Amino acid sequence: MRKLIRALIFFCLCFCHLVGVSVAETNRENTVSVMEEDSVTLDSGVTDIHNYNDMEWRYGNLLIARIKRAAFNTSCSVDRRFIHRLQLDNQTGSLTITNTRPEHSGVYKLTIMDGKKGFSTEIFNVTVYALPPIPVIFSDTSQCCSSERSSLSNCLLLCSVLNVSHVTLSWFKGNSLLSSISVSDLSISLYLPLEVEYQDENSYSCVVNNPVSNQTTHLDFTQLCWPSSDYYHSYGRTEAVIRLVVTALMGVAAAAAVVVLVYDIRYRKTEQNRRSQKLALNVAESDIVKEE
Repeated sequence: MRKLIRALIFFCLCFCHLVGVSVAETNRENTVSVMEEDSVTLDSGVTDIHNYNDMEWRYGNLLIARIKRAAFNTSCSVDRRFIHRLQLDNQTGSLTITNTRPEHSGVYKLTIMDGKKGFSTEIFNVTVYALPPIPVIFSDTSQCCSSERSSLSNCLLLCSVLNVSHVTLSWFKGNSLLSSISVSDLSISLYLPLEVEYQDENSYSCVVNNPVSNQTTHLDFTQLCWPSSDYYHSYGRTEAVIRLVVTALMGVAAAAAVVVLVYDIRYRKTEQNRRSQKLALNVAESDIVKEE
């Protein structure tokens, strides 16, 4: 019985080989990224399409391009999304999509049919990215920092981009990344805070990027990072206290100097009187001695 089964399997395999039946070969998926309005070419990997029977390109389940060697003709989709945007290479079968739009993102499937080898397929996962908007930096006066003292001495900023997807928003100090936030396929608005000192002399920038492009806005301290009125009030109170203390110290020092000066004058006057009295006494004694 086993010998009969083996013989039957061997017969089936030989028959399939003789009639040219083969199992489909599927290549690994290719990931392709392109900027909106640019062109992208999906490479078939074939050097001469005339060595094969037929070739088909599909967008999802939609047939968009075909080459038939038997009739030596080519055809492209009349779907509105691809009208005047598809170019098919008659030699290699590679497909070029021109003036791309986000609506051209999706899965493209290439099927190559060969009368001898069967057929093979290749998958292209294409993503068309729009140019991200220029990020906007503005002062954030509605939020506080970690402490009241910090909020008075630091500049509070927000960087924002509106209605974006597949982007990352980041703050940089020079070339060093400080913080970032990302969004995938949802179209939302992003906000990223930053706190810097008013007297900071470093270069800061906000960058929004996707896999194929980026936009940058540099922080202008002269327009956005001026101390608030609270900062000036706090600074004014501090300065007033310092001036008061300095004035008091100067007053005390002046009073001490006056006391020392008065004491010195009195001491000098007393010493002068004592010397004068001593001198007068010596003169009187000398006169008495002469009279004797």
